Amino acid sequence: MLKGINPIVSPELLKILAEMGHGDEIVLSDAHFPGHTFCPKNVLRGDGLQIPDLLNGIIPLFELDSYADPLIMMAAVEGDKLDPKVEKSYMAAIRKHVPDAPAPVRIGRFDFYDRAEKAFACVVTGTTAKYGNIILKKGVTPIA
Repeated sequence: MLKGINPIVSPELLKILAEMGHGDEIVLSDAHFPGHTFCPKNVLRGDGLQIPDLLNGIIPLFELDSYADPLIMMAAVEGDKLDPKVEKSYMAAIRKHVPDAPAPVRIGRFDFYDRAEKAFACVVTGTTAKYGNIILKKGVTPIA
């Protein structure tokens, strides 16, 4: 156990976050997302974990990209509706640590899948919210 690191961040996830470079992306997926299909490089299982809790553990350790959209979510397919509580809960966790974080950019389902295929890693969580996937783009850690 390390001090100052939320215990929801497993040693495997901590290693992946440390290995990621500027511009690399990580998918925090809902339980329905085909992570093993679309993220063939690094897939971690986070069954039972909820994305807002995971965001609360990751964001203090993870600099969001300031040069490109750092938060990406899937747009609703035509005929579907988004549940605004999902994004609201994610942003509450993120803004707890990064108050000025921008709202997520929404992209289409297949564009999201294409982006996930290029992601550095994917954490498949226990979140069951429809359209509950979010991509985080890593930025440059500021010089202290």
